Amino acid sequence: MSKAFTKETDHDDDDDDVMPSMPTGVKNYITPQGYARLRGELMQLIDDERPRMVETVHWAASNGDRSENGDYLYGKKRLREIDRRIRFLTKRLEKAEVADPSVHHGGDQVFFGATVTYANEAGDEKTITILGVDEVDSLQGQVSWIAPISRALLRSRVGDTVLLQTPGGVEEIEVLEVSYPAPQQAG
Repeated sequence: MSKAFTKETDHDDDDDDVMPSMPTGVKNYITPQGYARLRGELMQLIDDERPRMVETVHWAASNGDRSENGDYLYGKKRLREIDRRIRFLTKRLEKAEVADPSVHHGGDQVFFGATVTYANEAGDEKTITILGVDEVDSLQGQVSWIAPISRALLRSRVGDTVLLQTPGGVEEIEVLEVSYPAPQQAG
């Protein structure tokens, strides 16, 4: 079958379609743990998953007709996904600015890496941890340092009231508690 009739393309898909984007001119802050996790994923893709998939594609290609060979077609697609992720991780790690939040341990001012408990005007309390774009998990109460709530809280101190712009209007929130991870012991 002619390549003209397949959905397979020679050009790379746009990396930004699936990955979180960074605003132009903004540093890509990340914690040491987040950096290590991304680097670990990159190394696992390069050292393990990609070579294994190349071997599978090579084996599937040797079986003959590639147009109806599911192992070959899936393998090629998965290889493109792996390569896309490798490119993305490489770019993000090159631009990463590692910031260790433990240097603020014991402080009461909100900086990158802080876990902040705040209350809105209704008295509802919420706790968030401010992390890098590439390491947040909203289900764990983690938010990106470029999120509106983080921007409102940054540089505030325990007891401060800050204004948060929400879709429903401006909301006052009070900083109740700020904490940071303890410094790691060398050894």
